[in-house]
Amino acid sequence: MTNENPYLTNPLHGTSLTTVLNEIVDHYGFPLLYAYLNINCFNKNPSINASVKFLKKTQWAREKVESFYLYQYKNLPRASDREFEKPPRERIIPNNETPKEPAELSFEDAENLRLKRAEKTKQRAEKRNTGKFNPWGNS
Repeated sequence: MTNENPYLTNPLHGTSLTTVLNEIVDHYGFPLLYAYLNINCFNKNPSINASVKFLKKTQWAREKVESFYLYQYKNLPRASDREFEKPPRERIIPNNETPKEPAELSFEDAENLRLKRAEKTKQRAEKRNTGKFNPWGNS
């Protein structure tokens, strides 16, 4: 058994939220981040300081940004379902997975993703209205 910390393989380990934001904003810019993540701090008078302040107070948004950092900017393969249930900073990245070049993103892809999410939301609402929706996933 090793004493090695399994979280050391996570690129977020020891990385501040400010550093994460600086890296993704420098690479993608605020407009593309807003297009993909739909978080208003990237749209209304965006700045690193204001975004950090908002994200520190808003867990769901911070986790969304950190997941984007891992799976788009660091271009790591999607985590297992078990790992994906954990917050991004607590996920264990297998030792053989190393960060790659950032994913190429476009506004067109962001719009397609938005439409896909809207369709899923619509389907969930329809299931909920017909009584066939089970939020716990049990049959």
